Amino acid sequence: MQQKLTDFDQALLNGEFGPAAQMAMHILVRMLPIFGAERFLDIEGAHIDSTVYQGIATMEYAEKLASLGAKVRVPSTLNVSGVDEHGWREWAVPPEHAQNAYRQMVAYQSMGCIPTWTCAPYQTEHRPTFGQQIAWGESNAISFANSVIGARTLRYPDLLDICAAIAGRAPAAGLHLTENRAGEIVLHLQNISTSLQENDAFYPVLGHILGKIAGERIPVIDGMSVQPNDDQLKALCAAAASSGAVAMFHMVGITPEAPTLTDALQQHKPLLIQKVTMDDVRSARNELSTTDDDKLDLVVLGSPHFSLAEFQKLMPLLSGCHRHEKTKFLVTTSRGVAMLAKKMHMLEKLQDFGGQLTVDTCILTSPMLPGEIKTLMTNSAKFAYYAPGLLGTQVVYGSLEDCVNSAVAGRMVRDDSLWQDAKGAM
Repeated sequence: MQQKLTDFDQALLNGEFGPAAQMAMHILVRMLPIFGAERFLDIEGAHIDSTVYQGIATMEYAEKLASLGAKVRVPSTLNVSGVDEHGWREWAVPPEHAQNAYRQMVAYQSMGCIPTWTCAPYQTEHRPTFGQQIAWGESNAISFANSVIGARTLRYPDLLDICAAIAGRAPAAGLHLTENRAGEIVLHLQNISTSLQENDAFYPVLGHILGKIAGERIPVIDGMSVQPNDDQLKALCAAAASSGAVAMFHMVGITPEAPTLTDALQQHKPLLIQKVTMDDVRSARNELSTTDDDKLDLVVLGSPHFSLAEFQKLMPLLSGCHRHEKTKFLVTTSRGVAMLAKKMHMLEKLQDFGGQLTVDTCILTSPMLPGEIKTLMTNSAKFAYYAPGLLGTQVVYGSLEDCVNSAVAGRMVRDDSLWQDAKGAM
């Protein structure tokens, strides 16, 4: 495929904008055929997932760009890092890991990136708008940007996202282009009660189903009877991008490119139409748990990062009670949300409950959990999906209320009534 580079692209390649931009553009040009593209397009923003410390190589890559004078050309938010730079000593983080992860953080900030340190950049003031071309890393953020906002991004891998940000250019391919954003399969919700659809605990489970069925295809969800809020859609995106590789979905009558099923499919015939029943929902919920043992070492919330609205839902549940002495209770969030929660005295209530807070990172990207933590409970399908493999722990999925009640009891406590059908069957 013949590459069609603009004069600006060629100037970047020739080093006219400095050695860092030249290095970034060389990498982008090498990757262009991988994306099946022959040209680049301008982007208006980026979200950098390369901030996650994965060893000396990722740190040295960032420091190399920084040493060459790299500066991002577009507003670029930063994903979670590998360390809570102020709170890591409270956990089992090795000092060498903390030091190197912090060096990597410093390198990205020196490039002019915005220190959001969150996997939910769409819940900050830097949220993109409909139709904007962006280059985002982080799987849940990619799905949210494409699906919920209607911004346009490919699934950018670590180390390439920063190159796009420095060059301000991205491959004209994939979900950047309208013709590639059509729904490919249809999932029709059948007899899923409105009360369940209104409940936060439904969306991680629906996302888990979505990812398993869709894989890398673009699914269309039909049959919704409620309007999900941002946090519910956030949970759906994270789950679908974990159990599958869903970079975009449509929800008929709700997401911006799907006012109708026909619009979502762009007039095409779907490759698959599949019903999603209560049996499917219950089965998916069960798959998110790996143990029936009621032993509980840790309750963890916040993947993607806990929002201010989620803190507000949590506070009444913590009132007047305290976690069991044998069960830790952890919330992960961004420094920005933590500052707002502190001003509203919510962190005091979390501390009174016996809970802890970690900012800028999470248990999946920082080696923070001590070895004695073997079983955890969470309301996040992403935590539930990845914890057994990445952390070697057993996991139980539950609602936010289940998580708090379990932390107080010091054992697994789950209310199954929401998941029953009209006949009371489980």
